[in-house]
Parts: sequence; C-alpha cells; structure tokens
Amino acid sequence: MTPPTATPPTGEPAEVAFPALGTTAVLLVGDPRAVGVAEEVLRDELRAIDVTCSRFRADSELSRVNLAAGSPVRVGPRFAEALQAALRAAELTDGAVDPTVGRAVIALGYDRTFASVRPEDARPLPVFRPAPGWHRIAWDPGTSVLRLPPHTSLDLGATAKALAADRAARRAAAAAGCGVVVNLGGDLAVAGPAPEGGWRIALADDHSHPESGNGPVVTVTTGALATSGVRVRTWRRGGRTVHHIVDPATGEPAAPVWRTVTVAAATCVDANAASTAAIVRGHAAADWLRGTGLPARLVAVDGRVLRLGGWPPDDFDAPDGGPR
Repeated sequence: MTPPTATPPTGEPAEVAFPALGTTAVLLVGDPRAVGVAEEVLRDELRAIDVTCSRFRADSELSRVNLAAGSPVRVGPRFAEALQAALRAAELTDGAVDPTVGRAVIALGYDRTFASVRPEDARPLPVFRPAPGWHRIAWDPGTSVLRLPPHTSLDLGATAKALAADRAARRAAAAAGCGVVVNLGGDLAVAGPAPEGGWRIALADDHSHPESGNGPVVTVTTGALATSGVRVRTWRRGGRTVHHIVDPATGEPAAPVWRTVTVAAATCVDANAASTAAIVRGHAAADWLRGTGLPARLVAVDGRVLRLGGWPPDDFDAPDGGPR
C-alpha cells in the first residue's frame, strides 16, 4: 500500500503518529483538547483488528480460521464484520479482490511481517495457481458459522485495515466531538465536521518518504481515500521483483501497469477495494473504474497520470484532464 499523508489545515489540529499493523497510523484531531480520547479509540480499534485479522499472529482469529479450513468454525462478531466486508469487496470487484489469495501470498514469501520479509530470496518462484475463489466460502451470517474450502487460507489485507480506519474514524469523532482523520498506511477515513477549507491530503507513493511541498494535494471534507501501489512492498524472489498484490485469477503478482491508484469513496473499505482491484485489472482498470463512477487518480509506471470520475487537476497533470 502506498498511502497519502494528511497535512493539517489552517488552525493546526493535533496530530499523533505511531507504528501499527506493519505501517504508520496517523491521527488528526480538529480540537487538540480531544486528542487523548481520540487516540485511545484508535489504539483500541488497532488492537482489535490485529488480534482478529492478523496473518502474523498465531493467536489471531484469522489464524484459527485458516487452520480449520475444510471444517465449520464459529467466529466472533468482529471477525464476522471483517469477513462480510471482504466478501462484499469480492462481489463488487467481480473477484479482482478475493480473500482466498492467502496461500498465494504466503508462497511468494510474504509469510511474515513485511519488515521481516527477505529482500533477496534466492528460492525459485512458486508454481502459480489461481486462488480457490471467494464463491467457494460457505458463510452463514445468521449463525456466524464459516467453512473454508480445504487447503485455503484467507488474507483480509485488502479490507481489514480499511475497515479499522472506518470504524476508528467514526468512533473517534463521536468520542472527541470534533472532526478527525485516521490514516492507516494509505487507508484514510474522515469523520465529523471538517475544518474550514477541509482536510488537505498530500498524495505520495510512500508515506514514509512524502514529497513534502512537491506532491499533489487534494481537499477532503467527508468519506475516505485509499491508495494501492506496487512500489513499496516489493522484494526479490528467484531473480524477479515481486509485490504483495496478487491477481486471484492467476495467483501471481499483478502486472505492474499502474504504480499507484488512489480512489475516493464513501467508506475506506470501498475505496481500498476499488484501488486494489484497479492494480489487479491493469490495462482494464480505467474502463472498470469509469463504470463505478468513483473519483480516481491512476499513476502509470512511467509516471503518466490519468484522472477519472471528476478527480481534480493537480500541478503535475495535463490541463485538459487527460493523461500526462
């Protein structure tokens, strides 16, 4: 994920940043007096999503579910919410975002936190196989009983962090009584009243190295943004550069057509599902995104920029609104 970085508007809201979920969590709070209560809400949501959906914790509910593949298992309400978000994303993207890619991601070497992934892995590439498919998941929301196909592992990375951003923003705004921005490594959600002029969001390929003062900036007053990309979470495997966004149809990393895709939507879950699907769809992404009507900014690997759905111009785009 290649996240945007939030820059405070006039009035200097309070800002808190700390490492979380293998990335950086950033919280902006319109009323500095409420930053403490808002931060506690955010940390509570992060703890909950980690113990529920982390692939890297043996004690997470996701690990328990994956170990039970082939057998029915009852899940808790937080996992049920995360699963339903993942299944909805799969349906809305026609399977371009599919939670059953877990084994493919692990086979590539992303079987541990990204900070621990070997940057140079001499092992040959795995034999790529299509994901089992989200349609094969048996899920009863009435009883919260789930049955994965045998030999299937879920990976909720395309939706769980975005869900945490949505939940944290709503809860933090309610608790703080003011507007907030929650940015979890590119999954950014806004809730509560925005400051005058809105929240200014600077876009960057890598949130840890933002192009301060040099990158495009958009103003957001409500809803969410998400940015997906193939430049940050990469490593070498068998002499080939690979990344973490897997095409469910093939089981291999999506072809690098777009360097980054940023999408605006009502929720961060929807925005991230669309931005991830665009990376997976490659050359077909533009037509698919036009069909959704969502504002989007796509940056090709050669730096050309395409804006869709009313995405505003920025200093680096062509004045006629076409690709640069």
